[in-house]
Amino acid sequence: MTGSSTQHPQPSDHARALVQGAYDVHIHVAPDVMRRLIDDVTLADRFAAVGMAGFVLKSHYVPTAERAEVVRRARPGIDAVGAITLNASVGGLNPIAVEIAGRGGAKVVWLPTVDSANQRQCQATEPKGATPPMWAQLQADLRDAGMAADPVDVLDADGSVNEVTRQVLRLIGKHDMALATGHLHSDESARVIDAAVEEGVRRIVVTHPEFTSQRIGLDRQRDLAAKGALLERCFTTPYTGKVAWDLWFTNIREAGPENSVLSSDLGQPFNPPVEDGLALCADKLLEAGFTDGEIRTMAVHNSRWLVGADALPDAPARRTEKAGIRA
Repeated sequence: MTGSSTQHPQPSDHARALVQGAYDVHIHVAPDVMRRLIDDVTLADRFAAVGMAGFVLKSHYVPTAERAEVVRRARPGIDAVGAITLNASVGGLNPIAVEIAGRGGAKVVWLPTVDSANQRQCQATEPKGATPPMWAQLQADLRDAGMAADPVDVLDADGSVNEVTRQVLRLIGKHDMALATGHLHSDESARVIDAAVEEGVRRIVVTHPEFTSQRIGLDRQRDLAAKGALLERCFTTPYTGKVAWDLWFTNIREAGPENSVLSSDLGQPFNPPVEDGLALCADKLLEAGFTDGEIRTMAVHNSRWLVGADALPDAPARRTEKAGIRA
């Protein structure tokens, strides 16, 4: 599927210009095990048309490094970035899978999402009117078919980061991939980020801290940013009603725009076109009073740093004092 009949807002020309050169570091597109709005090669054409640099192919279930390489060869002007998410379908916290992904060119490793202990245990209900994630039905199907895997734990019973997690972190550091915290609880994220810094991981991002299963408070967000982690601000989290826009804006403002990276988390058939996501996000931020420079830092410069792309001439000097990992 490559389009939707649903009417969605259109980005302004100014917002389009602000996000030129950006990577969307979190998208869900075809081919996938769920129906998606668009396929990756077609999306590359659309990104090229609006002046964006590339995207990270996220799947909750399969590695995407080889697929990203195919897209790059088919559309050389756009940098499709491969990734792996450490859910049950790849063996959970599987060092071999991470090593192979790194050798295959993957640049992002998500810790468990749909199979994290936190996501399984989370009793939070979606706010009234919120759109549930598409993977929730697939997880229910697997469970009903008797294929519910054990939760993937990153900590030992005493709360310390377990040795398998540390091995995974060492491999992420070895291949200079970015660590994304997935759907971990905020306490788990804090412990894992400390361990990641110890194990030599340079690029760290806290996955959508406002998402229903995380709900990471502002004080904790500031603490994680002080450790050198970027805070991912996904467009779909407020757009689909999982958090109020005002709270989303407040968290960005109070934790510091320089510590945030914008992403869309788009690709669902009922949501706006993926190539519009960052620009729509920029329009909302402009309406809330954020400056062009702040938006460009979050959308463009921080996304390029996260995937290891070259800095653009207008990129601000990156601070180096935070845990020594954001040089």
